[in-house]
Amino acid sequence: MSMSRVVHYLLCLILFFGVVGGLGGDRVALAVEESSNGTFLSSPNQEEPPIEDELHVLAKYPVLEGKSGDSFEFELELAWHSSKFRVFDIAVTGPPNWDIVLFGGRAEEAIITDRIGLKALEPGEWYPTEIVTVELTPKRGTMPEPGEYVVTLEMSSGDIKETVELKAVVTAVYMLDFYTATGRLNTEATAGEDNHLSIQLVNTGSATIDDIVLSSTKPEGWSITFTPDKVESLQPGFSQEVDVVTKPPRKTIAGDYAVTLYARSEEFAPDPLPLRVTVLTPTIWGWVGILIVLAVIASLGVIFRRLGRR
Repeated sequence: MSMSRVVHYLLCLILFFGVVGGLGGDRVALAVEESSNGTFLSSPNQEEPPIEDELHVLAKYPVLEGKSGDSFEFELELAWHSSKFRVFDIAVTGPPNWDIVLFGGRAEEAIITDRIGLKALEPGEWYPTEIVTVELTPKRGTMPEPGEYVVTLEMSSGDIKETVELKAVVTAVYMLDFYTATGRLNTEATAGEDNHLSIQLVNTGSATIDDIVLSSTKPEGWSITFTPDKVESLQPGFSQEVDVVTKPPRKTIAGDYAVTLYARSEEFAPDPLPLRVTVLTPTIWGWVGILIVLAVIASLGVIFRRLGRR
């Protein structure tokens, strides 16, 4: 082979490798060029940045409204952004005279302790890891006054801490019980006389009831009065005794009569109180009746005696 051909082949090989090398260099250069959205493309060998540990606690409805005596349930979503498993302490503080219970996980099992574990997520993923329900219930036998009641839930693990505030807004409940002191719905009354009956007004709600007016429906000619006839104010848990005086007319025929009592206010009006009143004749008329019977018997005796002598 001549020297010229050898030189020619060598030059072709050099040119070939030069072209191949140039194409490879362009690809490497493209890997570090700025992308169209303003960021830089990392090379295949470059390490990804470490994931920062973050905890998010989100309440779907941080403020709930209900009547006094109701329970409130707040649902929380817990999102843990990390590459490792971690356990968090849960600390709950709330108002006095309320019971607070936590239900953790999708199985809705009550949390016995104050700790709950969060699952580890893959790097860069975000989604709720746990669902926690906070149940706020008034203690048995209590009726919270209208207002706002705040519950604070704090989750912490080492230097990671997240706090969420939950608020229960309690509205007023107006309730008034209205009954006789004996609990019976029947009574007796003597015609022409004042007959006393005691009734009770009890505020079983959570707010004060003002201006309670007492009234009645009664047979014609009857007189029914209340002492007092109006209760200016009755606070929750308090009662008021009212004296009811019933006076049927003197000539009322003995028997049963219907009377209905009412207690009304702008806030609340309980069901009417129906009464069956049994009217009795006055005692004096009873003695008069007895004397008349005795007189009739005596007259008959005298007549029979005279007839017998004949």
